Amino acid sequence: MEFNKIIAVTGKPGLYQVVSQSKNAIIVEALADKKRLAINTTQNVSLLENIAIYTYEEEVPLLKVFKIIADKTAGKEALSHKENGKKLETFFTEILPDYDEERVYTSNIKKVIQWFNILIKAGLDFSKIEATATEKIEEEVESENK
Repeated sequence: MEFNKIIAVTGKPGLYQVVSQSKNAIIVEALADKKRLAINTTQNVSLLENIAIYTYEEEVPLLKVFKIIADKTAGKEALSHKENGKKLETFFTEILPDYDEERVYTSNIKKVIQWFNILIKAGLDFSKIEATATEKIEEEVESENK
């Protein structure tokens, strides 16, 4: 399973892996039950690798957030996304202390934790995922500036 092929589809629960593409649809497989379906090109689809979380200084890629959660939970599932808002916010503050509380809502935190747990159940090992080329360049620039 490749992280850069994992998508979220607006209006559909869970996460999906892109299997194939046709002219007017994307064939995806649900990570939870492995059922395949066609997603019409008119539906809103988000690649997880293109999603970032707002902090007060920058936008942190979702993969980086997932890796921090994986380190904290030792590669196991995090707390349930159904916990109360205060517990979720406290957990997220431990993960990303400088997240922008005005732009990152509790519903966003729930979604991140839910997605993380789905990916862990599906067997994704965050320690083995390489950063994308742009993330590698950004990291090199940051280390040069220090």
